[in-house]
Amino acid sequence: MLSLSVVGGGHVGRVLGRLFSQTGAFVIQDVLARSMGSAGQAAAFIGAGRPGVAGAAARRADVYMLSVTDDQIAPACAALAAAVPLQCAVVFHCSGALASDRLQAARAAGAHVASVHPIRSFADVEAVASGFAGTFCGVEGDQQALDVLLPAFAAIGARAVQIDASAKTVYHAAAVFASNYLVTVIDAALRSYQAAGIPETVARELARPLALESMENAFRLGAAPALTGPVARGDMATVLRQQDAVMAWDAATGQLYRALVPPTMALAERKRNGQP
Repeated sequence: MLSLSVVGGGHVGRVLGRLFSQTGAFVIQDVLARSMGSAGQAAAFIGAGRPGVAGAAARRADVYMLSVTDDQIAPACAALAAAVPLQCAVVFHCSGALASDRLQAARAAGAHVASVHPIRSFADVEAVASGFAGTFCGVEGDQQALDVLLPAFAAIGARAVQIDASAKTVYHAAAVFASNYLVTVIDAALRSYQAAGIPETVARELARPLALESMENAFRLGAAPALTGPVARGDMATVLRQQDAVMAWDAATGQLYRALVPPTMALAERKRNGQP
């Protein structure tokens, strides 16, 4: 089996390292982090690998996984290239926002590079490790690297999706829209209910069926067919009245409401034209 060294002691590296080890997709060689304490904790979670300080204890491996923060990918790659020979090795990172071109130092040293981004939250590492099967992963990079990585990720139950490296930032923004900004819009709804005198706990129960049914419809039917409400009906008088009322109550939330009107109008036009 091919050997893999984990560079970075964070949640993603721990989960993937454990899964690769448990399935035999890779033999975990080194687990490297900024401190020996962090490296030891990561190796203990993985259940394999020799802990060490990144840059000082690296040994030659077949594959290197850089599971560090985005701002540390290029420096960690440069340090790795300076520490060990990388000719014909595979070096990949797990960032959703950056493409594999950030691994230029490894490529210049003769390595094949790629990025593999698991599309899910790693807040609860035990839960993710036990329920990883079926997780989508956005992948791009050198074909030689993907030839090694795709079978390994398939072995741990991942579902690989090829993405355009030049659109990696837009790809990651999609996850922000689907997750982070969705929460922001729900928060605006909850605060608006509270502004009408409804307690926060009751506001959650009022918003829950609307939000869940709307999401289910969007995923089942497509976004345009799922759109309802005053914009979909063409009732712009109501939209403008609501916009003014929200602006008067809270200017920042009013700006958010106003910003959402034009794209919602475009979505309504798609619905009228029978587009998804």
